[in-house]
Amino acid sequence: MSKNLKLSLIIASVFTVVVGTLFLLSRPDNAPAPSANGPVQGPVAGTSAERLIRPDSHKLSAPTSSKVTVVEFLDLECEACRAAFPGVEKLREEYGDRVTFVMRYFPVPAHKNAELAARSVEAAFKQDKLEAMYRKMYETQESWGDQRVDHRNTFLGFARELGLDMAKFEKDLDDPATLDRVVKDRTDGTALGVRGTPTFFINGTQFTGRPSYDGLKAAIDQALGQ
Repeated sequence: MSKNLKLSLIIASVFTVVVGTLFLLSRPDNAPAPSANGPVQGPVAGTSAERLIRPDSHKLSAPTSSKVTVVEFLDLECEACRAAFPGVEKLREEYGDRVTFVMRYFPVPAHKNAELAARSVEAAFKQDKLEAMYRKMYETQESWGDQRVDHRNTFLGFARELGLDMAKFEKDLDDPATLDRVVKDRTDGTALGVRGTPTFFINGTQFTGRPSYDGLKAAIDQALGQ
């Protein structure tokens, strides 16, 4: 083997080691290892479990006796979340007496009004209208979503339609604590490995199937049967 060839092989080996090391260091601590079978994630535990449901997390359905908990990280401007919404509502109707459904905010920065929409839902919560505003956002998403204009006035109009105290609503909407609440949900989601919306966790295990009514129903039935 020539001296130049040996030198080239040594340089190539060193390069491979360096690239591999940089790849490992660049991965988030909580990111699941690549799998030949797709993005599979097991139940979260310890500190991660505490991030999944906070004491102040919004429970859309909370039966006194619940064996199964479904947590959804959602973006109110996300079309896929809106597509999943009717199925989630149907599941709540069917399983609301046995399954706890938890809503977590995960506004994607690329969606101009997603964070404002989340803050609007949170401000409505201060007047016991979280669910009404949450539904309103999805029911009207086609009229305001995926646009590069600010829809503050649109959301103020929703608040008026719901009969909210407008002075209080605007104060809560602009309260830094409201933004902190939304950001905390998103931070928890990121730490748990959420990369897009909607992302569901069923009894602490990330659901990796298609977020359809049938897919989620099958996963819930399986969890109930365990």
